[in-house]
Amino acid sequence: MKLSQFNFKLPEELIAQHPAKYRDESRLLVLHSKTGEIEHKVFKEITEYFGKDDVFVFNNTKVFPARLYGNKEKTNAKIEVFLLRELKAEQLLWDVLVDPARKIRIGNKLFFGEDESLVAEVIDNTTSRGRTLRFLYDGTHEEFKQALFALGHTPLPKYIQRDPEPEDEERYQTIFAEVEGAVVAPAAGLHFSRELMKRLEIQDCRFGYLTLHTGLTAYRDIDVDDLTKYKMGSELMNVDKRCCDSVNEALARGGRMCAVGTSVLKALETCISTDGFIKQYEGWTSRFIFPPYEFRAKAAMVTNFHMPYSSLLMMTAALGGYEHVMNAYEIAVKEGYRFGAYGDAMLIL
Repeated sequence: MKLSQFNFKLPEELIAQHPAKYRDESRLLVLHSKTGEIEHKVFKEITEYFGKDDVFVFNNTKVFPARLYGNKEKTNAKIEVFLLRELKAEQLLWDVLVDPARKIRIGNKLFFGEDESLVAEVIDNTTSRGRTLRFLYDGTHEEFKQALFALGHTPLPKYIQRDPEPEDEERYQTIFAEVEGAVVAPAAGLHFSRELMKRLEIQDCRFGYLTLHTGLTAYRDIDVDDLTKYKMGSELMNVDKRCCDSVNEALARGGRMCAVGTSVLKALETCISTDGFIKQYEGWTSRFIFPPYEFRAKAAMVTNFHMPYSSLLMMTAALGGYEHVMNAYEIAVKEGYRFGAYGDAMLIL
């Protein structure tokens, strides 16, 4: 398929700038992928579609405060530094993006904090905006991480056109976030409240937790129209024995699997066996899913409403059917559904 086939008119006012008051009270569009039938619900009514031995698979990655603001030595120019991942803990090396990149060269020092208590030196260029920083800090690694994250801000997507607020520290994080490493929240999981999880548990639904550290890959512009020529960036994932046991036991009992988010669906497709059961996996995935695609993981999916041209929309269309999903998006716009990480959700059955 072509990139141009994933465009649609999205009014700016439909891009959610704040979350719903309560996690489980956002809207839910239910798409039946075999027929194209659409239902309009409130998210907590997802309990109507699942029951005994059905298994929800969640991404338990935890977002860290990845966006920092510092000043360049001598010129004092303000620089945004976006932390991507730690490269070597013992050397305090980090892979980052800098903006404006043209001002930042190898050998430059950057100062962070009002008292400039944290200093970093640029030691390498990685991409046009990418740099490797070595932080200079006297203290333990744990103390360094505390100091670094104390200066960081919640990394809200750029389409949320406001500064982070205190509530974002909690709301741009799932309630089951556990393994630190994401710079993008697995947005579908944001709709699940403790009360909703309890109701699903009472209905004898099962839960499995895997880790995929969601990065900026999903937000990168796709620069080719022929999608077969696009190379997806890599993300680190881990599916452990406990997750496999939870999911496979439910499937063996005849339960259905529901992937909570595109990151989970990508991880499941990476680790699933030909027999339909998942296996342990630790490593990187760069799987790019777009229509037509034959899924090995027979799963329903909860996902948010995504931006035009995004790889997340492509994955959603691959699962729900291109025509059905694009029609659902047209209806969602007409009905005033909210888009983006803080927006409403879609359930594909």
